[in-house]
Amino acid sequence: MGSGSKMVNTRRAVAGLFAVAAVLAGCGSESGAEVAATSSAPPAVITTTAAPTTTVAPAPITTTEVPPAPTTEPAPIPTPQTTYAAIGGAYYFSSPDGQFQCGIVPLASRTEAGCQGTTDPVPPRPEDCMISWGNGIRVTNEGEASFMCAGGAVYTSGGETIDPPLEIGRSIAADGYTCTSAADGISCVNDATGHGFRIAPDSNETF
Repeated sequence: MGSGSKMVNTRRAVAGLFAVAAVLAGCGSESGAEVAATSSAPPAVITTTAAPTTTVAPAPITTTEVPPAPTTEPAPIPTPQTTYAAIGGAYYFSSPDGQFQCGIVPLASRTEAGCQGTTDPVPPRPEDCMISWGNGIRVTNEGEASFMCAGGAVYTSGGETIDPPLEIGRSIAADGYTCTSAADGISCVNDATGHGFRIAPDSNETF
């Protein structure tokens, strides 16, 4: 091969090398720009917005406390009075209906038991009675019981209210007399003599 041919080949080789270098240079320049662009861009910020949490408050629990039913205590039943305090040594009481006032009364000369109130029938007024007649019956230490001739209440304690009632079926025994309350009236008897009376609004008896 001649020297001219060698020169041509050498030139071709050099040109080829320049071409390769140019290609490489172009590739390197593009790749660097891309890297620079990628490197200079700020990192992407990922914002996550959480959905608001809605807290539902539990419904209030209403507790209605029912108060216990009131305990109603039964009214006390009054115990019939069977003992009557002596006032000046006397015992005073009334009939259950309050129509008669009674007593067992010690006096200076005798002790008597009697009841005052309206009763029927009443015997005729005696001539020696000039005041209220037949408004009661009494029995004394002597003889049978008799109707009273009196101008006012004798068998009363004198209080503002009527004396305690002697309930049906109850008795008072004092100073030698026994007075008993029954459905048919009040009766009083001298324990020693057996004499006495029974008095009621529409009936009475002496013995």
